[in-house]
Amino acid sequence: MSESDVTRDGVHGARPGRDALVGRGMGDGDRPGGGRGGRKGGDGRKGDRPMVPRAEFTSYYGRPVLNPPTWRPRDIAGYFFLGGLAGAGSVLAAGAELTGRPAMARALKVSSLAALTGSTAALVHDLGRPERFAHMLRVFKPTSPMSVGSWLLAAYGPVAGAAAASDLTGRLPRTGRAATVAAALLGPAVASYTAVLAADTAVPAWHDGYRELPFLFVGSAAAAAGGMALLASPVAENAPARGVALLGTAVETAAAGAMKRRLGVVAETYREGRAGRLMRAAEALSAAGALGGALLGRRSRTAAALGGAALLAASACTRFGVFHAGMRSAEDPKYTVLPQRERLAARRERPQDG
Repeated sequence: MSESDVTRDGVHGARPGRDALVGRGMGDGDRPGGGRGGRKGGDGRKGDRPMVPRAEFTSYYGRPVLNPPTWRPRDIAGYFFLGGLAGAGSVLAAGAELTGRPAMARALKVSSLAALTGSTAALVHDLGRPERFAHMLRVFKPTSPMSVGSWLLAAYGPVAGAAAASDLTGRLPRTGRAATVAAALLGPAVASYTAVLAADTAVPAWHDGYRELPFLFVGSAAAAAGGMALLASPVAENAPARGVALLGTAVETAAAGAMKRRLGVVAETYREGRAGRLMRAAEALSAAGALGGALLGRRSRTAAALGGAALLAASACTRFGVFHAGMRSAEDPKYTVLPQRERLAARRERPQDG
């Protein structure tokens, strides 16, 4: 309780040295007992200094600014990885069939069907009840990535299954060939729509990376499909797989690097913690798999298989790394507040530059 009192004659009982300093920092000359110095602060630098310290990024009751997604890593990151493998595998399978590589085409058709089955199972498991997936097919919303993705899976699944079944049984070859082409046409969308789905959220590490994330997912999916072909097809037929593996690795590496450079402080989520370890593992495995499969896989079946396994592991690490980066960015208010401040400052400076 203050003991000062304000009367007509002024303020009585106020303690000395309690005057507020407005508009500048407290220098040596402003402290009690000091002289009337210039506008230099106590650190000797000219100009004003803020009286209020930088805010700490906290929120009411210790809750984050954003509600982190309730997605489980094994379900959703696995869904990202397996969906990419399935879609890219169908494209590569069609190319293998058209160029007279039946063993590679069969292996990729079967692996795409298996990956699609696992991806759908992971999605349904995360939804909690299988009928929720069917409920998403009651309407079609072009503006909703989840709605578009659900319809993509519903259309892609039957043709991928028909292509694999026809190849394994030898029956209805024309139908199987048409199904192979249809699966290849839908494959790129299946491989990439999960990136749009993630970027459409408010999670900073995903939303702010909306430009590069589709390229990252497509490159990762292509590398995984190339790896599967190297792992499951004979050396005599794996030349296209080596090229796809190299191209996919290059696209994935370039997209990841560009995203980290552009995201600013949010890029910390991709460099640190569990996500950082997974992304570094993905880079190492991608390089080892691409170089080993491309160089040594031309003659050695063992080298091709090892390179393919490394590429598959790299793609999985990338998807899990992206997932964990997003979860961390949603949990820490800093990654929401700082980019917003930077965007606000940029908008304020724009008219002055004009």
